[in-house]
Amino acid sequence: MSEKINHYLYGLLLCLGVTIPSWFLGKQFPIIGGPVFAIIIGMIAGMIIKDKTKFKGGVHYCASKVLHYAVIFLGFGLNLSVVCDTGLQSLPIILSTISISLIVSYVLCKALHIDHNISVLVGVGSSICGGSAIAATAPVIEADHDEVAQAISVIFFFNILAALIFPTLGTFLGFSTTSGTPFGVFAGTAVNDTSSVTAAASTWDAINHLGVETLDKAVTVKLTRTLAIIPITLFLALKQAKKSKDGNSHFSLRKIFPFFILYFIAASVLTTVMINLGFDIHIFDPLKTFSKFLIIVAMSAIGFNTNIVKLIKTGGKPMLMGLCCWIAITAVTLILQHMLHIW
Repeated sequence: MSEKINHYLYGLLLCLGVTIPSWFLGKQFPIIGGPVFAIIIGMIAGMIIKDKTKFKGGVHYCASKVLHYAVIFLGFGLNLSVVCDTGLQSLPIILSTISISLIVSYVLCKALHIDHNISVLVGVGSSICGGSAIAATAPVIEADHDEVAQAISVIFFFNILAALIFPTLGTFLGFSTTSGTPFGVFAGTAVNDTSSVTAAASTWDAINHLGVETLDKAVTVKLTRTLAIIPITLFLALKQAKKSKDGNSHFSLRKIFPFFILYFIAASVLTTVMINLGFDIHIFDPLKTFSKFLIIVAMSAIGFNTNIVKLIKTGGKPMLMGLCCWIAITAVTLILQHMLHIW
């Protein structure tokens, strides 16, 4: 029993030691976010600690199982009926931006010979919800730690650019300064991660004295986008299962299927039922917060296991892919908003 505890203890304590400062730094600098801080601090710890043997068990647990738990808890507080109703206006834009991002990532994967897993992670991270989508997708496609860190880094870079540039771009393009809807839809569909969506929308509200009108719209659209995690991950799971079936006569769907995604769906359904029964959606806030904390725990483990030299050497092509996805999503969002008379 003591051997089993020691197998996990040191790695768990290490990840917790990285997570706590990352959590508070993420609060102070939301434009960067806790997960990115966790990856960076984890990578520094990985460079300092040469003998990683005693940390291996706990770190692996955090990078795999804890990541699954984080995704499951993401489902709490996601009211499917409300999000679907209020997000109906932006649905054509969301579907189009998700499609264009996945198409661009697929084409560049083939044209530039970029690693398949990194291409998938950058594609879903750009089109759906940044780090959360990467967290949900990585275990399904069996992405390694370097690939996850690479994709997170790409998404993080363009998150910062969007949060800084988009409010100025919105002014230049002539978005309404009396209604938060046009810029809210723009931020909700064109910005990758929730932290940067809220940062850009809040800045627009502050500039134009709109209270939280833009923020409410942007977050609602962003939650609608988040729903795409479900079909995308299930599709990738079935594709991964088919690949394993072709190469292994002892294939077992039960072993390879990511059941944590089903638990994520169940959490969302439970939330929807409880809200319809009259419960306040804010009762799920602690679970959502816990989910964000677990994502940071998982990212600290991924950072610790990441080969930073390899990350830098292989960073050029994924960054180019992220840029192309970002430009394509932004262009499609603006074109469709104009066609739908939202802007």
